[in-house]
Amino acid sequence: MTEVIIYTDGSCSGNPGPGGWAAILMHDNDEREISGSEADTTNNRMELQAVVESLRVLKKPCRALVHTDSAYIANAFNDGWINNWIKRGWRTAAKKPVKNKDLWMDLLAAMDIHDVKFVKVKGHSTNVFNNRVDELAVAAMENGRR
Repeated sequence: MTEVIIYTDGSCSGNPGPGGWAAILMHDNDEREISGSEADTTNNRMELQAVVESLRVLKKPCRALVHTDSAYIANAFNDGWINNWIKRGWRTAAKKPVKNKDLWMDLLAAMDIHDVKFVKVKGHSTNVFNNRVDELAVAAMENGRR
């Protein structure tokens, strides 16, 4: 199975407000950058959209190691939050509806195809790929405002 390293990030001004998402996909010596924007969104939606879109780009089933600075995403999978949400009928521990269910469902569908693992990285740090994907997400947000 092909192994792909992915870095993702989302950005939002106002939260809610204009937002952007971005991803860098790396396989062997190939590197691909993707990004997009939404006019009225939230940071968490953009973080999720980045992961969903990066997995959609993959042409065949892959083993994907997704690096994200979003605790929202990393904890959902690494700490089992998503399993608990599903067991509770897409409700949080506080019995509130889980936000962004549509994107969580898209992500779960993509994970039926790909073997995905999440790595929580520190945002705005010395990681060159995390910094680059942050720049791409901010640029996509800014371009979307125009």
